Amino acid sequence: MFLKLSDIKKSYGEGDSRVEVLKGINLEVGQGEFCVLLGPSGSGKSTLLNIIGGIDHADSGNVSIRGESMGELNEKKLTAYRRDHLGYIFQMYNLIPNLTVRENIEVGGYLSDKALDIDELLDVLGLTAHQDKVPSQLSGGQQQRTSIGRAIIKNPDILLCDEPTGALDYATSKEILKLIETVNETYGNTVVMVTHNDAIKLMADRVVHLRDGMIRKEVINDTKVKAEDLEW
Repeated sequence: MFLKLSDIKKSYGEGDSRVEVLKGINLEVGQGEFCVLLGPSGSGKSTLLNIIGGIDHADSGNVSIRGESMGELNEKKLTAYRRDHLGYIFQMYNLIPNLTVRENIEVGGYLSDKALDIDELLDVLGLTAHQDKVPSQLSGGQQQRTSIGRAIIKNPDILLCDEPTGALDYATSKEILKLIETVNETYGNTVVMVTHNDAIKLMADRVVHLRDGMIRKEVINDTKVKAEDLEW
């Protein structure tokens, strides 16, 4: 299996204030799959995403990608692994304010020796006409498109999305979801997305329902709904 999580446990605090956030997560995601981690606030989904991305460390258990255990990598190798194999899309765009759209995206490309073609990607993102603008000249949706471009130009094996539509209105959210769907279909990146929006589960291959730090249900969608047809 491409991505495998084995008995992942994570807690914060000590003594009486210790809180178990993840209580033994076992999950497998296939290459090219679109996986949604769904659950209410406090369910552990963002913590799980951060552990998959090597941003946070599990107390116990193991994450392996392509059969390589992340737990066996030292900090230098883990940094290189994140650089070479993972792309991140966050709710906040974190763009460099004095760089243009094109330059912000190219920053991600410098991290890879298998970078996608910048002009083709700008076209897929619908940003060709805006490529010379700086972030302050863009709408929220255009800024999120730029941050997606920065994440995917290095052609990562896994695209990690933490509430990517959380700060956007309904129409723009649909546009961004459609774009992530297009990226998944066009480039074959495995997508793992955290959301509390129940409607988004319909566009995923695999839906993992989390509550109180545990997987309560896992669903495989035999028939997916296109992003543009979602309603909430």
